[in-house]
Amino acid sequence: MSTASTPSAPGIGFIGLGNMGGRMTACMVRAGRQVLGFDTRHGAAEEVGATPAPSAASVVENSDIVLLSLPDSTVVEAVVYSDPAFLEAIRPHQVIVDLSTSAPASTQRIAADVAARGASFLDAGISGGAAAAEKGTLTLMVGGDASVLESVRPVLEMFADKIFRCGGSGAGHTVKLLNNFLNAVTLSATAEVMVAAKKADLDLKTVLDVINSSSGVSFASLNRFPKIIEGDYLKGGLTNTLMLKDVTLYLDLVAQLGVASLNAPGPVAAFGLARQLGYADRISNTVVDAIGDVSGGVRLYDQLGEVS
Repeated sequence: MSTASTPSAPGIGFIGLGNMGGRMTACMVRAGRQVLGFDTRHGAAEEVGATPAPSAASVVENSDIVLLSLPDSTVVEAVVYSDPAFLEAIRPHQVIVDLSTSAPASTQRIAADVAARGASFLDAGISGGAAAAEKGTLTLMVGGDASVLESVRPVLEMFADKIFRCGGSGAGHTVKLLNNFLNAVTLSATAEVMVAAKKADLDLKTVLDVINSSSGVSFASLNRFPKIIEGDYLKGGLTNTLMLKDVTLYLDLVAQLGVASLNAPGPVAAFGLARQLGYADRISNTVVDAIGDVSGGVRLYDQLGEVS
């Protein structure tokens, strides 16, 4: 079962082969690397070309570099601590990289427990969504020892083309939460603006051209709404539930830092609304439909193929 390793090609294991983890694993497989994978969903490893492992602990036992991609800190902690075999399998010089969106305090606790066993732990927040994961062009924001990051960089570069070291343990996940909050703010705000533009009987393509040439420009206006107004909500990416979870993690973080969060009510309301209206497990771009629902049943794109 062990992923064969040599000094130039350490064995790679991946725990969590879902929407993002599966795509990252597939990138490594396409690059010619054997990956030992585990997911609670039967068949997930085979679908992305990985060798299936019977447990998360088995991945740790048989890999030199272990990557995690899980929903949140609660799940990461359950994987690390619920089965004693997981920590028992950690050995000196091993590297564990957590690609999840996690609470920095939880990350630092796990990093300390891993270090106590002679191994290293990096927290690596990811950005770019499913499309970038598919193409291997993710952005990583990493916390942890610089020399450890350099030792695993060749592996990370199989699915990321921009890798930033942000500081010590927890720094990567901290920057990830900061970035995701801005993402939530701009997505929900742009959704509201586009619903208003539709109700004002404006040409939506022209509105986006103006926004993208002006001070209101954002990732959402550049990359999401040109597709949404054509009826394409894009695939993969954060659901409304996960977006709200990330905003909540951000609020916990700034509360610990003593920073006033005056802009949080907007995305909390928008993605909370989307959850309540039945969009919980759909891509967060559908927040525009939730706002449209309570604004008179507005859709940016109608079934006749006409935009505004």
